[in-house]
Amino acid sequence: MIICMSRFALMLLFLLSGCVADWRAPDDFIYRPIKTEFFDIASWQHITDDTSPIHIYIEGDGHSFNADGVPTDDPTPHDTVLRDMAMSDNSANVVYLARPCQFIMSPSCTQSDWTDGRFSARVIDSMADAVASVADNRQIILIGYSGGAMVSGLIINNNPDLDVIQWITIAGVLNHTAWTEYFGDSPLTKSLNMDVVPDVPQIHYVGSDDAVVPPDLIQIPSIADNRIIVPNAVHGDFGDLRLDFIY
Repeated sequence: MIICMSRFALMLLFLLSGCVADWRAPDDFIYRPIKTEFFDIASWQHITDDTSPIHIYIEGDGHSFNADGVPTDDPTPHDTVLRDMAMSDNSANVVYLARPCQFIMSPSCTQSDWTDGRFSARVIDSMADAVASVADNRQIILIGYSGGAMVSGLIINNNPDLDVIQWITIAGVLNHTAWTEYFGDSPLTKSLNMDVVPDVPQIHYVGSDDAVVPPDLIQIPSIADNRIIVPNAVHGDFGDLRLDFIY
């Protein structure tokens, strides 16, 4: 793959900002791997109410490439941006979902699953199965960070049976073709794209200083009224952002 070096130099600032080995979930979050057809998906869950909606946070692309733009052997995220955000959510039901091959390297994992096929049908289907499993017929609020925005949007579009009452993205990639073209990167040829924006209540938080997913890339007319620019925010740091839930 041909990778734009300048973008990956920028990404290094937050990819190496934390160490997964030093991170520990709060005691009230239980680690549970979720078995799907293709992957075991890592999750940390805080579920205390059978009837309240469940907040499901979907991780970004993680440590997919190194600082030289070369695919890594392990996409487990080094930064803890989304984990920290999820685990500071004081709602009754909160789940953090990793992406395939993050934290758990399933036998079926291939490098394509975190590079050109990061939004492939089998990745999206597996993540949808994990969402359905943890939701257990509850109403769902899906929160997607970075590439997790694409994953969450595709889950909503492809699974109308899921009761998603709100979609929230943070520094979200909403069109990977536009994203790769913007930086001159190789296209994600094995990935699905989001042809239409999901028709659910939504908010899209955009970092004013985000160099990885610049505000210019999130100027889709259909989401204009739901886009919030977060001042001084960069891709790996949205400060003390508090999400606006609909209930």
